[in-house]
Amino acid sequence: MAFIKRNQSGNETRKSFWRENFEAILIAVVLALLIRTFVVQAFKIPSGSMLETLQIGDHILVNKFIFGTRIPFTNMKLLPVRKPERGDIIVFKYPVDEKRDFIKRVIGIPGDVIEIRNKVVYVNGAELQDVYVIYRDENIIPGQRDNFGPATVPDDSYFMMGDNRDGSFDSRFWGYVKEEEVLGKALIIYWSWDRDNKWPRLGRIGKIIR
Repeated sequence: MAFIKRNQSGNETRKSFWRENFEAILIAVVLALLIRTFVVQAFKIPSGSMLETLQIGDHILVNKFIFGTRIPFTNMKLLPVRKPERGDIIVFKYPVDEKRDFIKRVIGIPGDVIEIRNKVVYVNGAELQDVYVIYRDENIIPGQRDNFGPATVPDDSYFMMGDNRDGSFDSRFWGYVKEEEVLGKALIIYWSWDRDNKWPRLGRIGKIIR
């Protein structure tokens, strides 16, 4: 049974419609911000640098607490579950412009020696078994795209590369990602839109990202 207060004049009083809805919206916004800041965040894939693993138009969820919850407006992180590992696909702040977010795969962790010889990637002297990688250009181009290093990954930093090796702008060109710039680990594709055919890729929805 619902009880309604009456004022001195005997008229029924209750919270106004607008106040009730404002409070509900406010609570929803606060919860959404907390989840986005500390738990999971949605991102859209805008380019083909991670083909074929991630397609242009994939919408993904990123686990933000696995590498530590970032305190807003600081570089401090709390309660990390673990650090990024080789093979992780992570979202991070682009070191050259932190207003932009990038997504790549971790190739080198602190202390690793990275070398690329004629497109083949070596980590600590051993050829990287990168079964997820594609090459779309048979030519060997002089410069760091196809030949790089050897270079040692600094402390608290990571060497990142896209799976589409010939079409990725990554650590070969702009350097390392600092641990404080890491936002989270790519988790799952929750929606995918093929912009060329203007049709959803239903088979990709719910796919775990590896």
